[in-house]
Amino acid sequence: MAALMFQGTGSNVGKSMLVAGMCRAARRRGLSVAPFKPQNMSNNAAVTADGGEIGRAQALQAMACGLEPVTDMNPVLLKPESETGAQVVVQGKRIATVKARDYAALKPELMAPVLQSFERLKTQYDLVLVEGAGSPAEVNLRDGDIANMGFAVAADVPVILTGDIDRGGVIAQIVGTQAVMDATDAARIAGFVVNKFRGDPQLFEGGYDVVEQTTGWRGFGVLPWFADAWKLPAEDALDIAKHTGTGRFKIVCLGLSRIANFDDLDPLSQEPGVSVMMLRAGQAVPGDTDLVIIPGSKSTQGDLAFLRAQGWDIDLLAHHQRGGHVLGICGGYQMLGKVIVDADGVEGPVGESKGLGLLDVVTQMIPDKRLTEISAIHAGSGQAFEGYEIHIGRTDGADCDRPFATINGRAEGAISPDGRVIGSYLHGMFRNDAFRAAFLGELGAEASGASYDATVEATLDALADHIEAHLDVDGILAAAR
Repeated sequence: MAALMFQGTGSNVGKSMLVAGMCRAARRRGLSVAPFKPQNMSNNAAVTADGGEIGRAQALQAMACGLEPVTDMNPVLLKPESETGAQVVVQGKRIATVKARDYAALKPELMAPVLQSFERLKTQYDLVLVEGAGSPAEVNLRDGDIANMGFAVAADVPVILTGDIDRGGVIAQIVGTQAVMDATDAARIAGFVVNKFRGDPQLFEGGYDVVEQTTGWRGFGVLPWFADAWKLPAEDALDIAKHTGTGRFKIVCLGLSRIANFDDLDPLSQEPGVSVMMLRAGQAVPGDTDLVIIPGSKSTQGDLAFLRAQGWDIDLLAHHQRGGHVLGICGGYQMLGKVIVDADGVEGPVGESKGLGLLDVVTQMIPDKRLTEISAIHAGSGQAFEGYEIHIGRTDGADCDRPFATINGRAEGAISPDGRVIGSYLHGMFRNDAFRAAFLGELGAEASGASYDATVEATLDALADHIEAHLDVDGILAAAR
């Protein structure tokens, strides 16, 4: 019935990976363990066994624990829809869309469901490993905080602070965090970890000592860079671009401004015969691309305008005329049609947007959100696969007469008459090895036959080994209470 929280000196310091590895290490020691993140901000969500959605990092951490993900593992999920506003999902269900300045007023109401979810997990498992968000050094956000020290104090959970040496200035990161924190909050920190070290750790021994002596906090070790991190499902779209591969079959994914649920790319990026490129704003689609993927989006019409602003609509037409293939998933599927109609202002102003016209379909935006796990049959190969739907909108039209798949006999998706443009609402399909091989084979690419799930499991084991080799895991677990 113990818990321990990992906070960071900033965003993207490696908290998610550290918690996943610690979850696997604790599980291998015979503990029943569950992950928890009070508040996450991500458009890359996972559908849970209890019919909700949580951040994908918590779904990976659940896998490290040998558990199915449930909404209690991430009770508050913020899904940005614009530069200043986000959808608020509480215990798996959307409750509101708010502007950033209004979220502060909402936060006090969210501590109760956060603590409720946390207490439920604590009663079921020996250990709950908690991941913070952002940094406790953001003291301007301390009032009403539910993500870092506000939660830690309310739930009486000790904290390990994680610094990122790869971005430089790690001594200032850790010492500076203590300097700006309230003394009561600082006293809750049981120690620190230095993450993402490259090179000879002995070169940092003097700096490590400075941090211990200056802060009075215990150091639990220096964790070297984990080179196989790219093999684990990514929560940040930018992480996909860190390993593109060198395969001859070239896949380009359009890096939309509100890209969502891009986990479809993770299994493809691990295929030796495939290279996956996340296209950045301002970059053109390379002429030797075999397949362009238009991914999901949290703001379909907004990202359709963003796509056109990059000139990608012209690139897509040229790519198609050259004989290339296009796959639109979820919001990307909606963009491929003739028009998107939003009569109720579900995504914003009432109106409609002209689509790319590569599929003869029309999308009607409707308020009801479809959120479900599915079992489907691929129309082209007859291969069965598992996946999930997480979208608003209904799409119909002539090209739906050539469905991409069937779900319990129901046609799903659409294919153009020439067979080279495909649209589907189904996410997560490529983690199914036989289907992935069949899909790539239809496009002329050879799959490796490797098991994606087995690769992820092996990588989680390797991550736990890596952590055991370099950190004082016994000391870290002993800090839990």
